[in-house]
Amino acid sequence: MPELPEVETMCRGIACFRGEVIATTQFPRLTQKPSPINPPPKNMAAKLHHARILDITRLGKRAVLRIRKNEDDMDSFLVFEPRMTGLLLRVSPPTHQHVRLIVKTKQKHPLIFWDRRGLGTITLFDKPRFESRFGSHAIGPDALIISGTTLYKRIQPSRRYIKVALLDQKILSGVGNIYASEILHEAKIDPRTRCHRLTQSACDRIAAACSRILHQAIKFEGSSIGDETYRTADNRPGRYQRFHKVYGRSENECFRCSTTIKRIVQLQRSTFFCPQCQHRF
Repeated sequence: MPELPEVETMCRGIACFRGEVIATTQFPRLTQKPSPINPPPKNMAAKLHHARILDITRLGKRAVLRIRKNEDDMDSFLVFEPRMTGLLLRVSPPTHQHVRLIVKTKQKHPLIFWDRRGLGTITLFDKPRFESRFGSHAIGPDALIISGTTLYKRIQPSRRYIKVALLDQKILSGVGNIYASEILHEAKIDPRTRCHRLTQSACDRIAAACSRILHQAIKFEGSSIGDETYRTADNRPGRYQRFHKVYGRSENECFRCSTTIKRIVQLQRSTFFCPQCQHRF
């Protein structure tokens, strides 16, 4: 699943569409599972026709196009949530049978949303609905900028495991399974630690690790693992998987202390950690 670094990389890759006017919007007919699209394709195409793309930003693990059709109109927000296999591309897609949306502008290549499994969503929000759905009451602070103090306040009352808490987008937005394991290894904290046992100092380390790990992952354009479904906007694999310290490395030696990396299951998801240099509170 694309996490913060992958979605940030996609947004940067399609930044060339900022300021462009949408000429046509196409939703190819599919024999595959259709993607959830709201409003329905015909209505969305009419609303997007001749709208200008004012900005392209990331919101947690979502890509957001802020658009406006007429000068006096209120802004609208086209939100892409890639989920498992969704990609935003500005070049030819990996396959043509999984193209869900084609947005054409004056750019040489169209903006394409491709999704092999069809779990990703495409939603057009007006401003009030967007603010209601994605306000600070609904999603947590962005993982790139969260402070240790804020993290401590948000998780301290909880008795959940810290790894599970980091996946909760209402606590912290943008972190998924890969980077939660990597962040906790960087912070030297055992993923089985209960949140209420963590000190302010420990939360400071987690917040600092969030910034370091996620910025580095963005630098290397995200992680392409397994079948390398994740691709950048110009259809290249990410490179950060080469630098994973624990994720996917069970039974290999920890790069820091040479202890064998362990894999456990938390909330039906794999967690990877070093039992020696990650401390349990």
